[in-house]
Amino acid sequence: MTPAINLAKKHKIAHKVHQYRHDPNNTNFGLEAAEVLGQDPARVFKTLLFSCNGDPRQLAVAIVPVAGMLDLKSAAKAAGAKKAEMADPAIAEKTTGYIVGGISPLGQKKRLPTFLDDSARDYDTICVSAGRRGLEIELAPKDLLQLTCGQLAALAR
Repeated sequence: MTPAINLAKKHKIAHKVHQYRHDPNNTNFGLEAAEVLGQDPARVFKTLLFSCNGDPRQLAVAIVPVAGMLDLKSAAKAAGAKKAEMADPAIAEKTTGYIVGGISPLGQKKRLPTFLDDSARDYDTICVSAGRRGLEIELAPKDLLQLTCGQLAALAR
């Protein structure tokens, strides 16, 4: 089990784990998950780290549908920052304890401010990475917010 799945179990959160064989040649991890699992790409969310105000150590987490893109201006606004940039992948991996393509919003090594795109409230459950490429966890958006101490925000475009 991954730290993400262990966290959901520890808090007795209703969830479902979906596993699939990740194609190492596919670098579009979120869309791959949606396609292989037969899920609507608007219901499968990717976890992205961004830095605030040009400080690579001031990180936050954005969880957006794989069908869309993160709007960095909206991310900055949600985090109360003047500007936001995508985090360096090596820093993201070191901070979360997960590898790119398998970064889960759950069970990260360091708790970061976390923002879930408000489109998640349109669904009873959503899928996010469970902490490994080829592994997704499906849970209610409210439970994801509870486990991450996250907030809903308009993030995607």
